[in-house]
Amino acid sequence: MIGLDRADGVWTVTLDRPDKANALTEDMLRRLAEIAEEAQEARAFVLTGTGPVFSAGADLEAARAGLARSPLWERLSGAIAALPCLSIAALNGTAAGGCMGMVLACDLRVAVPSAKFFYPVMKLGFLPQPSDPARLVALVGPARAKMILVAGQKITADEAQAWGLVDRIAEPEALIDTALSLASDARAATPEHAAAVKAMIPAG
Repeated sequence: MIGLDRADGVWTVTLDRPDKANALTEDMLRRLAEIAEEAQEARAFVLTGTGPVFSAGADLEAARAGLARSPLWERLSGAIAALPCLSIAALNGTAAGGCMGMVLACDLRVAVPSAKFFYPVMKLGFLPQPSDPARLVALVGPARAKMILVAGQKITADEAQAWGLVDRIAEPEALIDTALSLASDARAATPEHAAAVKAMIPAG
């Protein structure tokens, strides 16, 4: 349910459970965290999904059984945030709930026009993962973070781009190429130089 392609230094990680809207199970989360932790030599790290939805977040049955409080969420987002290479979320569709953590941890976000963003912790009675609110505020500011987390609003791709949550919008057929284009300079540099430049930029 998690695909990994390593070509020309680019690690492309794909959520591949389209029949369940790429809802995340404990095994999927663990595998994602392992891949992110292993990707220290990657020249670029691209996170995407199959089907019309990037991810519906946690599998609801698993979430109610305890997955919503699992440390795996923080392990995954922390591993992505710590990557020395450029990380890009290539969002093939809507990103909802707990999957927002890995999306927020990426350096850049590219989304298809139909994508929506929401994090229904208020409605479902869960807390967001500890690092997610700060990363969200760093991108969109406190009021807009409250729009998503407290008011439970669904944000369109256009709104997300205007707010700073999304960096580029691309048609589905151009999504991965757009992500790779954004990574082209970093891929052409030495890994050490790319990591040094990235390290000079505050995380927010």
